[in-house]
Amino acid sequence: MIKTFQYRIYPFTSQRKTMESTIETCRRFYNDCLAERKEAYYERGESIGKFSQLRKVKTLKETNPYATKIHSHVLQVAVADLDKAFQAFFRRAKAGEKAGYPRFKGKDRFDSFGFKEYGNGFKVDGRRLKLSGIGRVAIRWHRPLEGEIKTLRIARKAGKWYASFSCEIAEKPLPPTGCAVGIDVGISSLIATSDGELVENPKWYRDGQAKLRVLQRTVSRRKKGGSNRRQAVHALQVYHERIANQRNDFLNKLANELVVNNDLIAIEDLQITNMVKNHCLSKSILDGGWGYFAKRLFDKAVEAGRDVVRVNPAYTSKTCSGCGTIFENMDLSVRRIDCDCGLSMNRDVNAAVNILKRALQNRVGQTRWELTWAVAPCVSQEAPAL
Repeated sequence: MIKTFQYRIYPFTSQRKTMESTIETCRRFYNDCLAERKEAYYERGESIGKFSQLRKVKTLKETNPYATKIHSHVLQVAVADLDKAFQAFFRRAKAGEKAGYPRFKGKDRFDSFGFKEYGNGFKVDGRRLKLSGIGRVAIRWHRPLEGEIKTLRIARKAGKWYASFSCEIAEKPLPPTGCAVGIDVGISSLIATSDGELVENPKWYRDGQAKLRVLQRTVSRRKKGGSNRRQAVHALQVYHERIANQRNDFLNKLANELVVNNDLIAIEDLQITNMVKNHCLSKSILDGGWGYFAKRLFDKAVEAGRDVVRVNPAYTSKTCSGCGTIFENMDLSVRRIDCDCGLSMNRDVNAAVNILKRALQNRVGQTRWELTWAVAPCVSQEAPAL
């Protein structure tokens, strides 16, 4: 499997200027290739492919003084990035979604460049990272690098520089626990599990809104193009990065805990893109990071040899997990399920129990899970006491 390891790097001033020049050269080449594709299609009805533009790298290095010292793989990666953008555009158009034609990249919208082969343009040299045309760059190895290094991406985020190594590693299956859990994501609680646990939503963005409002107002009052505006923009970027780091760290740890303690994790197959169109709930949904959390669950489960199952979310929170009665007229303000069958529990926990039951029903014929649920279920088949 492929896993990415990201580390902070600390270039000297001269190295930083070289990397900024490399990004700018790649950005201009990216835009030139996009313009060529667009012009060829609209004026002549022709389609220019990836390999045709890769052959232009040699010509660019011979004619452009800024591209002379840049490794050819860096420019080839820029072409590959553009081709990925077009492939995604065609896929969305074919699926009937909003296509989103690839855009020309402005100076503030292109912040990375890449190498595609270890030992050819980049390598780890002792405790430092050696980059072609840039030199040996200091790097903070906060955790060991595992597996076989394949590619490298150098990125700039809020004035900081990062190196992301894409490595091929072997799976590390965890010992079976015999446990299964259903998870319901929500707004009042970030998640509710089928065993009755509620995880509070930290609401990172809402807590930081007051300071973000001040920082954004400062940016809007600075003159465009001035050094004071650049400093204000940098301060705003740093604070946004802080909020994102808080969210990602919390969700990574939460996903890891669930994967370590359970063999099967059941979640809802939510269409988050459609859900955020509701202006009353969109901020809370995005602040909770539902999509990122689901992605991290799947990524960690693959590495650990666990199973993550998506189930149909229809009526999971409106169906009694005890007898199956559906409460049609129950709005979001009702936070508990009180059924005539005697079941009384938190609405989100009830939904989590239904999610787990649907996942187990979908796995008919897989004896391991049928035996686990029948003999030693981790989740009580009775309503958990809350």
